[in-house]
Amino acid sequence: MTRAVSELTIRPLAGPEELGLFLQLSYTLDHELAEDLESGRRRPEWTWVALRGERLVGRIAWWSRDGDTPLLLDFFDLDDTLPEPERGETGLRLLETATAAVVPAGAPRPEYGRFVPPDWREDPAVREVVEARIRVMERSGARMLVERLRLEWRVGTPVPAGSGRLRFRPVADREDLLALMTPVMEGTLDAHGRADLASGLSARESAEKHYDEELATYSTPREWWRIAELPDGEPVGFVIPARNSYNPIIAYLGVLPAHRGHGYIDDILAEGTGVLAAQDDVVRIRAATDLGNVPMARSFERLGYVNFERSFDMVWD
Repeated sequence: MTRAVSELTIRPLAGPEELGLFLQLSYTLDHELAEDLESGRRRPEWTWVALRGERLVGRIAWWSRDGDTPLLLDFFDLDDTLPEPERGETGLRLLETATAAVVPAGAPRPEYGRFVPPDWREDPAVREVVEARIRVMERSGARMLVERLRLEWRVGTPVPAGSGRLRFRPVADREDLLALMTPVMEGTLDAHGRADLASGLSARESAEKHYDEELATYSTPREWWRIAELPDGEPVGFVIPARNSYNPIIAYLGVLPAHRGHGYIDDILAEGTGVLAAQDDVVRIRAATDLGNVPMARSFERLGYVNFERSFDMVWD
């Protein structure tokens, strides 16, 4: 077994022309690869394969918004016909070799994200495939941060009218939104937000990080962003409808601590969904929420969103 693993060839793709080699294994994001390479969201030098002879036995790839710095490790696939421990050893060697070449020395490793079926724990074969990836990541020092529900509103699903208890206005500017994002961090159920606070960031610093690293990157109109208020003008929460590189999305939704538990979340989600549903050619709206964020998950369900997939995020401390 050691001899077989030692004969691996681990290398990046020579260029987009080798995409067919990378596609000899499969994953739900395969259909995005060609466009991502063309747009610069991916690079051949961030896209690696493990070969035994001409046989593809593993692959790994990173993604970026701007093509300058790898932000997310989102492809990590192994030939699941390989027996253990060969499969695990192959995966670990591929992961460590490619990471050493892709991630700058001294820089933190990008988070690992993986999409999985919504019932992945219930099918023993699927569960083994998912857990095989997790085992390799854990051997490299990663830990599970969060499991999330991936949700989808589909065209034809009614968007309920609001209750009339709230009124909505566009976000005025960065500070207008940050003034609400900061208190929303209090008691947040979002694992990434909680991790920011645990790392020593203040609520304001965590809000600024989220704004600058994610919300500010969306090119869709800021006029879509909404702040929810009571009739007297007191803010209740906000919603950020947007479009990323692939889909219309509910990028962020927050309810201020003083107003949680009163059912406003459904009105706010309906407003954001309605903004996107009114745009031309929208056939679906994507969203995600942590498995532990039960109030948010139930609101999506009430609004007709379907849990079509799950995901998990792993991090290196």
